[in-house]
Amino acid sequence: MCNPKPSSPSSFFCNNKTQFINPNKTNDLNTDDEELHRWPTLTEALEEIKAIGKISCPTTVTGLLLYARAVVSMLFLGYLGELELAGGSLSMGFANITGYSVIAGLAMGMEPICGQAYGAKQMKLLGLTLQRTVLLLFSISIPISFMWLKMKRILLWCGQDEDISSMAHTFIIFAIPDLFSLSLLHPLRIYLRTQSITLPVTYCSAISLLLHVPLNFLLVVYFKMGIAGVALAMVWTNLNLFLLLYSFVYFSGVYRGSWVAPSSDCLHGWSSLLALAVPNCVSVCLEWWWYEFMIMLCGLLVNPKTTIASMGILIQTTSLVYVFPSSLSLGVSTRVGNELGANRPAKARTSMIISLALAVALGLAAMLFTTLMRHQWGRFFTKDSEILELTSMALPIIGLCELGNCPQTTGCGVLRGSARPKIGANINLGSFYLVGMPVAILMGFVAKIGFAGLWLGLLAAQASCALLMLYVLWRTDWTVQVERAKELTQSSLSASTASSSLLPVSSTSQVVSMEAKKMAKIDEILCTSDEMMKSDSLEKDPLISTQIGH
Repeated sequence: MCNPKPSSPSSFFCNNKTQFINPNKTNDLNTDDEELHRWPTLTEALEEIKAIGKISCPTTVTGLLLYARAVVSMLFLGYLGELELAGGSLSMGFANITGYSVIAGLAMGMEPICGQAYGAKQMKLLGLTLQRTVLLLFSISIPISFMWLKMKRILLWCGQDEDISSMAHTFIIFAIPDLFSLSLLHPLRIYLRTQSITLPVTYCSAISLLLHVPLNFLLVVYFKMGIAGVALAMVWTNLNLFLLLYSFVYFSGVYRGSWVAPSSDCLHGWSSLLALAVPNCVSVCLEWWWYEFMIMLCGLLVNPKTTIASMGILIQTTSLVYVFPSSLSLGVSTRVGNELGANRPAKARTSMIISLALAVALGLAAMLFTTLMRHQWGRFFTKDSEILELTSMALPIIGLCELGNCPQTTGCGVLRGSARPKIGANINLGSFYLVGMPVAILMGFVAKIGFAGLWLGLLAAQASCALLMLYVLWRTDWTVQVERAKELTQSSLSASTASSSLLPVSSTSQVVSMEAKKMAKIDEILCTSDEMMKSDSLEKDPLISTQIGH
């Protein structure tokens, strides 16, 4: 199918030459072969930067606002005392591992469907996918809530201090409603972002942040609710953000083209959503959990109090820096999904190339920042000389990590936009846990490097992750991805369409048969390896590849 000359500069991004079954087709799939093998012109690059920036810049501001909100919560926990700060921090770590990462990851399953549906102008599919995702997140929030109710017992079983565990338990009990508010908030934000509507999210986030400070003061200081007040303020702030966004959607009328009245339709056609949501969830969880494991390993080093404190500062630093590549990733995911849905493979490939170039620039900027600020940055958090020494030693390593993290995070966005999340999950699993974790243990404990050795493990993980990501993107056949996008949007919509048709009773078996064939078709797309497809037909990449992780 597609074999460009090795000397072609764009062979880095495509290694197959597509043959079309019907050469007389006049749509964008008949793009000249050169369009899929050349570098973007300066004009095209500038246009794409503008298109990505329209999504990513407001998303970056939103991310910084949400980061500031978390800092406000930590400040009020510190105001309450050392025990409350320790309990709140432990509770947030537990919530991240068992709840927030799961909700955020599952919600991302709707991103490729909505992005490609919007590009294909199948607006009703956006509304259906929104409803299905909300139901999915609500259903998973219920067992997570029961787990949180047993948090104290779990922490004590893990050997945690009883006083800290009791305080953490109080915090997480009052934070349980946050699971359900986020089950509404995450899908709504993705629904808007896949339509390139991001500025309203930024404005609403700013308003919710302005309300977050007086809410904390009211609940923590005035009503003296203590750590429960901090948790309730977080819940209330997320609920405020959802209500503000909901009001925007309603009064602006952006929902009209995609609105679907709640019905049994949202209970059908879940196979494609779950096939995308579960791998996305695994990918997000694997990355989130790595940092929690790092904190656990710090507790095994000499002088664990100092190393854990320094690790906390560095994780806050990486969270701040991560806002920028994460926003770029969300932007390119939307762009790639829209272009694939609109049958424009060349433009989807251009989005990938430009976003990777921007990611390298972000990585260089992050490395420069962490290197130049290594002796000053820690002073914003503490004056302890030992903590400052460890922090300044690790910051340059973090900068090197960002050289790999920025491209691999952006690559994750490309994979999400093209509905290949299982590749991302496999890459994260292999890079972080089969490469990074052994290197961290080897360097930190066997080679006696200590704290810096743990961060060298992260460097190894990010480097391998970036290399695998570039390899996967290099082998991407964009004409195949267009066909997969068409199959995904059609199959996601067909199930609900069939279920909503009013037919005579005598035709029920025929409807069931048609439905079974359609579901079998999408299952084939989900599971078939692209290398098993024959060259006598138009390639159909697997919706989820099992060969290489993200």
